[in-house]
Amino acid sequence: MNGTLALVLNQNYEPLNVCNVRRALVLVLRGKAEVVETARGAIRTANRHFALPSVIRMVYYVRRPRPRPRLSRREIFARDGWACAYCGRSARELTLDHVLPRHRGGAHSWENLVSACKPCNHRKAGRTPREARMSLLTAPREPRVSVYHGFVHHARRERAWGKFIPGAEAAG
Repeated sequence: MNGTLALVLNQNYEPLNVCNVRRALVLVLRGKAEVVETARGAIRTANRHFALPSVIRMVYYVRRPRPRPRLSRREIFARDGWACAYCGRSARELTLDHVLPRHRGGAHSWENLVSACKPCNHRKAGRTPREARMSLLTAPREPRVSVYHGFVHHARRERAWGKFIPGAEAAG
């Protein structure tokens, strides 16, 4: 029971989080959630028997902010399609480039970071793209992330959760 996890769904069946089975059972017993699917095993008390919940659904809707992607090298490269934002070539060794260099007040943000191959990054150096006579193929922006984004890796481990997490089949 200690290592067993349960998927918590919002009232509209979107995943909210993953918790341990004990917490899931407490939510069910307090009437805050209902069991959608059970796992193997049970908890026995002196006079009751409870099936272990694998997936539970909240009885009420829980409002939460839309998930945001983590700003990292890997996410920048993935956003740019693992290609240089200036020449479009796919390169084995990409670098990060600040469109407006940091020493000139450029922020370390989604809108100011792009992936660049080494020759383009070297050519641009500490200048703006206009000063270096280079242009971006697309304007950098923060990517939109699905509410299911953080749960796909859980669905690989727990096959029964796949039907509640779209895209889990493709990632597994």
